[in-house]
Amino acid sequence: MKDDIVTEPPRTTAQRILDAAEDLFAEKGYRATSLGDVADGVGIRSPSLYNHFRNKEALYAAGLERLLSDFTAPMEELRRAPVTYERVVEWLETIVRMHHARPNLARLLQHAALSGGPHINEIIDRLFRPMFTSDDVIEGEKISLFNDPGLQPWAVMAFNNLVMSYVTMAPMYRDLLGQDPFSESALENQLNLIKTLLRAVFEYRTH
Repeated sequence: MKDDIVTEPPRTTAQRILDAAEDLFAEKGYRATSLGDVADGVGIRSPSLYNHFRNKEALYAAGLERLLSDFTAPMEELRRAPVTYERVVEWLETIVRMHHARPNLARLLQHAALSGGPHINEIIDRLFRPMFTSDDVIEGEKISLFNDPGLQPWAVMAFNNLVMSYVTMAPMYRDLLGQDPFSESALENQLNLIKTLLRAVFEYRTH
């Protein structure tokens, strides 16, 4: 008896529109992307988009919501139970792997930071503020990577830059790396670097 082959249901038109829009917003930014570009990417006429999204901003908001929901879920999961150093490392690895698998969020955020776009405050509140204002504790102590708590926001920014800039800039260094920056071996090198830096910070903090 042959094993049953499980196939995913075909993607709806709305999902295909979101997929194409996400790629284009990540590649070109909000301002440089037109609904005509999106329609061409899906292979439909521009007026058909309005059957699913009322305008470009609504389409951008829907795509952003899909990305933010997925990328904020690991932090929400981390905070559902007592936080330990090991769980922080697991969370970090999950986030890095997500950015490698889905680089569009980092690329979209880069465009938003440089040229603006709607919903920037929402991005800040949902993606970054929880790390800036965390009340979590690690093994009974409030999370603080440095003796000077004023450095915590700078540490968060440095971490985000290290992870997201890799996604947006690594292709430039492809020849220098001598490998595909999105290969599994390159991912392991990036994870080893980040874990080494995090371990050094925590060891310094505890001495």
